[in-house]
Amino acid sequence: MESNGPIGIAVVGGGYWGPNLVRNAQQTPGLHLEYLCDLNADRARQVLGNYSTVQVSTSLDEVLADPAVSAVAIATPAATHFDVAMRALEAGKHVLIEKPLAPTYEEGRRLVEAAERLGRVLMVDHTFCYTSEVRHIREVVRSGRLGDLQYIDSVRINLGIVQPDVDVLWDLAPHDLSIFDAILPDDVFPVSVAAHGSDPVGAGHACVAHLTLRLSNGALAHVHVNWLSPTKIRTFVVGGSNRTVIWDDLNPTQRLSEHDRGVDRISPELEDADVRGRRLVSYRTGDTVAPALANLEALRSVMVEFAAAIAENRRPLTDGFAGLRVLAILEAASESLAKDGQSVPIRAIQETPRTTAGVIEDVPTTMAQRGRGEVTV
Repeated sequence: MESNGPIGIAVVGGGYWGPNLVRNAQQTPGLHLEYLCDLNADRARQVLGNYSTVQVSTSLDEVLADPAVSAVAIATPAATHFDVAMRALEAGKHVLIEKPLAPTYEEGRRLVEAAERLGRVLMVDHTFCYTSEVRHIREVVRSGRLGDLQYIDSVRINLGIVQPDVDVLWDLAPHDLSIFDAILPDDVFPVSVAAHGSDPVGAGHACVAHLTLRLSNGALAHVHVNWLSPTKIRTFVVGGSNRTVIWDDLNPTQRLSEHDRGVDRISPELEDADVRGRRLVSYRTGDTVAPALANLEALRSVMVEFAAAIAENRRPLTDGFAGLRVLAILEAASESLAKDGQSVPIRAIQETPRTTAGVIEDVPTTMAQRGRGEVTV
């Protein structure tokens, strides 16, 4: 257990995402921001403002050597995630890291093993998993109200920044894949993925991509990501045998809706042979409900969950294993993309008990275990 006082935390990286981590760390009661560490000291001071008492450092070693720092939040470029996170873990710090967990599955695996061995909290900032919408969808799916999961469709497209070092899959799809991981029941998981992509602008890697994941219950999950669309679309549809949930993130008046509408299979004994030959299903039309959702900043919930996981010595919802599962899908999708859309199996991960330091093993998909924490905010 940690001390009863606020947990000392340092933010590493003051660029695009770092200022958001700084602001939310400062506003989370369970945390006390000790440092902002960045190679550019002037940029760090600009982020903190003229009257901040938070220390600025250009040396990660200095930050990690300070006993007042119990945890670090990493917002450095993705290529540096492994090195920075491993140094922090080996220095005895708890780690919150921006997605992706690491540039490769093997590096992510080493980070998770290190966190388990050292008894440190390793958490991935899968921010969308902490939105009110995803938390509600998770409850609907995992409570059984949705019925049997039948399909998931996610669209994440806009005129975005064409990244020089990663394709659109690695840039945008982690958001959707992390949401899948958060909402799926424990006994449903991705088993294979087929990916198709194109590079219409000559960027050197895919700028438009479609992923189709086959789930263990036979359902399909589909992701469309695109940097080239002049129109921004953010939709997420989860269909079940009882209900369908639709999340339209750009709809200011009704971002989330539940629909008691769908298709029911007709029981053969209730139809004569002539009717049965013409009609196998009936259509159900019921109510549409727009649930009232709390307007909370997701990143604040990330910080609260991180602090609570440290204080309670437990895994957070988006722990290292969650980050590793996303990396496993991304690497399989990249392989499929290189093979012109051939379906590729997704390796499953055997989680070790929280109090046991052990080597993570890839296991047959049917043995996948998905024990995860619950969102506490």
